[in-house]
Amino acid sequence: MTLQQLFGIQLPIIQAPMAGVQDHRLAVAVSNAGGLGSLPAAMLSLEALRTELTALQAQTDQPFNVNFFCHCPPVPDAEREAKWRAALAPFYAELDLDPAQIPIGPGRAPFSAEAAELLAEFRPAVLSFHFGLPAPELLAQVRSWGSKVIASATTVAEALWLEAQGVDAIIAQGLEAGGHRGHFLSMDLTEQAGLFALLPRIVQAVKVPVIAAGGIADAQGVAAAMALGAAGVQVGSAYLLCPEATTSAIHRAALQSSGSGHTALTTVFSGRPARGIVNRVMRELGPLTAPTPEFPLATSAIAPLRAKAESQGSGDFSPLWCGQNASGCKAVGAGQLTLELAGGL
Repeated sequence: MTLQQLFGIQLPIIQAPMAGVQDHRLAVAVSNAGGLGSLPAAMLSLEALRTELTALQAQTDQPFNVNFFCHCPPVPDAEREAKWRAALAPFYAELDLDPAQIPIGPGRAPFSAEAAELLAEFRPAVLSFHFGLPAPELLAQVRSWGSKVIASATTVAEALWLEAQGVDAIIAQGLEAGGHRGHFLSMDLTEQAGLFALLPRIVQAVKVPVIAAGGIADAQGVAAAMALGAAGVQVGSAYLLCPEATTSAIHRAALQSSGSGHTALTTVFSGRPARGIVNRVMRELGPLTAPTPEFPLATSAIAPLRAKAESQGSGDFSPLWCGQNASGCKAVGAGQLTLELAGGL
């Protein structure tokens, strides 16, 4: 079965869900062009999720995907939080911010029974998961609506685990991909591989369709992934300059600068490795050595720095998510970009 048949779409192009830089409008444009638009839900309240899903269904009758995180909420650690705040203290002083005003809250929530109950009203064609899968009872609930389930794997071991849980397709996330790494069986980054090393190994290891993700930014990249056995591709960074994306002006400028070619995995923005364009806070604290609290608790203390710096036109403390290949980023409509990506097939 092709990816098109599995999801009911025309093109084997999935728009990667990108929390913080998009809403329903990007998903609508991609789905209406024949691809699979995706709505990131990890940072949405239940009320906001309902609003977004309502808008999505009102503007497209095509299949779409809703994405959730599956991390285990951490227990706050006062010692780690204190070290993190101490590391950020010089920046707080420089920007004349009061550390006592740091908001409390995780910033990102995992898939829950409440979210499942809401989704049952909308029954999206596809649900995708990052950092593993939700509890079996929640997964069974999703499947009872007829929704297809896909999830990210960053190693062959993760792909085999996902297949054993009955997913309908697997996203092979190469090391080039922007945003958060989807690893969940091991936190050892030395086990991570680039897409074109990882993809054929996963294709050979599993029987379900495999979706390639990471560094794909044009039709040639799509064709290359398909030649290595991918049933389709998931593209994120290339959509960041589309008018339907909510990417900030600061982020858009960074994507169009020469600095977009220098990305790194970093934990400074959330506590978990994610790829973005290297900026001041990553350089000065060390992208992976900063004493951050466990994911996603690091977001609280860096948020005021980001807000203050951005109000002054600076992205020094902003998560400028981007994959290793920003060459396909261009300010064209998301529908047009989707058709261009599929042009070589």
